[in-house]
Amino acid sequence: MQESFSKPPAEPDYEAASFSENDLELVDALQSSPRATWAQLARVLGVDATTVARRWERLRTLGLAWITAYEAPHAATVAYVEVRCRPGTFDQVSHALARIPWIFSVDETAGDFDLFLSVAAPDLHTLGTAVHGTIGALPGVHSTKSRLGITVFGEGSDWRTRAIDAAARAQLPESRNTVRDTYSSHMGTRLTQQDHALRTALGIDGRLSYKALGEAAGLSEHTARRRLLQMLRARDLTLRCDIAHPLAGYRAMVIYRACVPHSHLEQTGIAMARMEQIRLAVSVSGPHNLLFMAWLHDLNGIGPFERLLTDRFPHLEVKDRTVALHSPKRMGWLLDRHGRATQHVPLPLNL
Repeated sequence: MQESFSKPPAEPDYEAASFSENDLELVDALQSSPRATWAQLARVLGVDATTVARRWERLRTLGLAWITAYEAPHAATVAYVEVRCRPGTFDQVSHALARIPWIFSVDETAGDFDLFLSVAAPDLHTLGTAVHGTIGALPGVHSTKSRLGITVFGEGSDWRTRAIDAAARAQLPESRNTVRDTYSSHMGTRLTQQDHALRTALGIDGRLSYKALGEAAGLSEHTARRRLLQMLRARDLTLRCDIAHPLAGYRAMVIYRACVPHSHLEQTGIAMARMEQIRLAVSVSGPHNLLFMAWLHDLNGIGPFERLLTDRFPHLEVKDRTVALHSPKRMGWLLDRHGRATQHVPLPLNL
């Protein structure tokens, strides 16, 4: 499959990259409403629209924050794959995996495996071929272990910096609460070429104008607007504002595998997804039925976070914790060592 990368429009001055409190407030607003107008954002943030637009352009150009788009969980079959590398091959394996379009996220870890992958496919058979035939056969890969995603209780588009209060957030359009969703065992709807073009364009810049979207997909501005709104209403497409988390103060990312009695699994997952530390909470196949990921300010936060888990979820039994050292790729974006977005690797048509 031919690789297709897209870069931000300007060469950023990475040395100047940092977040201010105002930046985090803007990010929070855009996490709730990724396509809100500058005027709507300005009213919530208490500044003028020109200032808001200028701040966002700086964040986007520096790779500090970006808005991307991808298919909703119910439209794909997803697996979380642990990879162990042969000695001396870690860097080349990580680099190669991050550039495979259907591997949408890659995390380098410190634990009993070296890489943690999020993999999408149109159905179970294709997923098995991708994991065992492609990932497993890659030079330098020693072994793989897969867990099939079943129910998503919360993911990156649900997470907030919480830099603005709930009352301000409620003024924004398109705000939504965490929605429980189930991964598909086969793709229920297949994108057309024009839908794929819309998704790809929004994957690079989720705030593109309807005119620019129409040009990218070979549609009129009116048709592009209508089709995008249809996809969002049907929850076939997810928009998400992401950040370079280490530079925003989230310097520790921890992946947990846990067991919860089946009778408590759904209520635990839903409640966990509301926690401010949680970036991902999903039920999975295998003996450890709950997988979740936490963003913490530093490693010292692991102890207090786990005590909080014990207090809130007495039925939860943590089986393993793995610290992520670096995320070379997140939801289709290649990231540098500081977590800044550098290139976009579009998902293939129909995965």
